[in-house]
Amino acid sequence: MNASGAFAKKTFTHASIIVLVLLNLLPLVIVLSSSFRSPRNMTDPLNFFNEWSTTSFHSAFTRMHFPTALWNSVVLTAVSVFFVVLLAAMAAYPIARIRSKTSKFLYLFFLSGLVVPGQMVLVPIIQMIKSLGIPMGQYTPILMFITCSLPFSTFLYTGFIRSSVPEEIEEAAHIDGAGLLRRFWQIVFPLILPVTVSVVITQGVWIWNDYFFNMVFITKAADAPLPVAMLGFLGDQQNPAQWNVLFAACILCALPLLIMFLALQKYFIGGLTVGGVKG
Repeated sequence: MNASGAFAKKTFTHASIIVLVLLNLLPLVIVLSSSFRSPRNMTDPLNFFNEWSTTSFHSAFTRMHFPTALWNSVVLTAVSVFFVVLLAAMAAYPIARIRSKTSKFLYLFFLSGLVVPGQMVLVPIIQMIKSLGIPMGQYTPILMFITCSLPFSTFLYTGFIRSSVPEEIEEAAHIDGAGLLRRFWQIVFPLILPVTVSVVITQGVWIWNDYFFNMVFITKAADAPLPVAMLGFLGDQQNPAQWNVLFAACILCALPLLIMFLALQKYFIGGLTVGGVKG
């Protein structure tokens, strides 16, 4: 291929990438532009930033009881992610280190959880929760979040421990008299910080944004997290949806996630790729 042909191919590739990026950014720009309009300003959404008003943000903040809903989301996400990290890391460690048919079976057992969505088995799970006498309330979705997050998290931890944590370090600690729990918590766990951050981000994002399990298990408006609190802006046949207020509520809900990702992004890519590719 001559120089002109290579230049044309490179130009076409770059132009295609730019077009795809713009198409993906367009909905985000519409949301941001509409959120800075007053609730009654329903002009063409493609007429970007024709008004700068915080009225929709104020309305969303007040009507969805943002501080209470934010606290509920923080509690649900933090508790769920804490137990996911704790259980997945402890489950992945013996799977990654013990070379036997049992460990291979357990590894495939956890991976099989990626195939079955939690929504498919929701009815028997609710029946089991009722039979065990577990009350249906604000913290019941945590059980579902932990259960649904364990397969993927264990997969990441297992791959990362196998590929990036040398066994020689553990053997040296064992010779020095360190027990199993001490080796895991003081030596292995600090070394798997990158994949831990990846687990926190990947599982924390979907738990934070989850609507289905919260809608099923939470019945009180005061206990509702952010995704459920936003339902009041959707409207019905008699009351049309207030899109500008809804878009402002979406931005308020996304801000904590953006801040968390910006703070942890340097760990995210490395932990996700190493743990997922070389497992």
